[in-house]
Amino acid sequence: MVDLMGQYEKIKEEVDKAIIDVVRSSAYINGPEVKSFKSELEDYLNVKHVIPCANGTDALQVAMMALGLEPGDEVITASFTYVATAEVIALLQLTPVLVDVDPKTFNIDPVAIEKAITSKTKAIVPVHLFGQSADMDAVMEIAKKHNLYVIEDTAQAIGAEYTSATGNSSKVGTIGDIGTTSFFPSKNLGCYGDGGAMFTNNDELAKKIRMIANHGQSKRYYHDSIGVNSRLDSIQAAILRKKLPHLDTYNANRKSAADYYSAAFEDIDWLETPYLDEKSTHVFHQYTLKTKAVNRFALQEYLKEHKVPAMVYYPVPLHEQKAYQDARYQTGDFPVTEALCECVISLPMHSELNKDIQDYIIEKVKSFK
Repeated sequence: MVDLMGQYEKIKEEVDKAIIDVVRSSAYINGPEVKSFKSELEDYLNVKHVIPCANGTDALQVAMMALGLEPGDEVITASFTYVATAEVIALLQLTPVLVDVDPKTFNIDPVAIEKAITSKTKAIVPVHLFGQSADMDAVMEIAKKHNLYVIEDTAQAIGAEYTSATGNSSKVGTIGDIGTTSFFPSKNLGCYGDGGAMFTNNDELAKKIRMIANHGQSKRYYHDSIGVNSRLDSIQAAILRKKLPHLDTYNANRKSAADYYSAAFEDIDWLETPYLDEKSTHVFHQYTLKTKAVNRFALQEYLKEHKVPAMVYYPVPLHEQKAYQDARYQTGDFPVTEALCECVISLPMHSELNKDIQDYIIEKVKSFK
C-alpha cells in the first residue's frame, strides 16, 4: 500500500547522517533535534505551539486531559474512523457519542453533530479522514453556539489546507482548540517508528499540554497535575526534520496519482471515485473508492491474486464494534457509515507511485468485471 523504501532511498544520505549525528550526540530524549523539529513544524503549520509526543493516540489523550474533561462528559466523533479516536474518549471515562458522516467526503456530518448535543456534551472531535478536511466552518459554528471544545484529528491529513467562507486558508489541525497528528511510518509525514504531536494557538493550553505530556511536571520533580510520559525521541525527530521539507512534494505526488486513478476509473459504472471538496485540498492519505453492485471482498481477493494490495478502511463501524456497543445505537441508525463499511476499498497510494505501476493496478481493477 505504501513504498517507504522508495521514499527513503531518495533522502537516504540525509536521513542516515541525521540518525548517526543523534547517536554521536547521545541526546536521545528531548534533545536539540526535537526542539528544532518542533520549531520547524510550527513554521510549516503557521501555529504558535507544537508539542511533540510519542504517538497519535497519546496526542488525542493528552489533548482531552488538557481540556479538563471529566468522567461522564460527552465527546462527539464519527463512527466511521479508526478506533483510536474513540478509544481515548472511553479510556478517560468520558462518553463517546458517535454520529454519522457525509456520504461524499466521509467526514463527520455537522447536522448529525447538532442533533447529538446534550447538556453533557463538552467537545467535538472531527476526523479529517483519508486526507481531506471536515467541514470546519460548520463544526466551529456549532462549537461556538454550544460552548464546546474542538479537537481536530489530523492523523491522515497533515499538510491539507482548509479555506473558510471568509476566504482565510489554514492548515488542518490549526483551526480548533487543539489539533493532533500521528507520525506513524505510513502517514504522509511519517517517521521510522512511532511519533505524534499536538498543535494549538492557545498559550495556556500549550502550557497544560506540555506539562501533562511530561508526567504533569511544571519543573523537574514538581508535579502540578496527573500526567503521562509521552515523548517524541530525538532519532525520530531527526528523521522528521529531513522529511518535513518534502511534505508538500509528497502530498502533490499523492494528488497527482489520485487524479490519474480517477481519470482512469471515471467511466466505470461500478466504481465511484473520491469526491473533492472545494473548501479543502486533499492530500490522499488513502485513495478510497466506493463499489457498486459488486462483491468488494471478491475484488480485494482478485487484486491480491494479481499482487495488487487493496485495503478496506473500515469493515466494521465503531458503533458495531464489541468494545463500543451501546444501547443508544442500533444497526440502521448510521445509514451512511454502514453503507460505506459495506462498499469502500482503498488502492495503493503513496508518494512514489509511477504511471507504470498505476497502469498495472488500473488494468487489474478494470479486468475484474
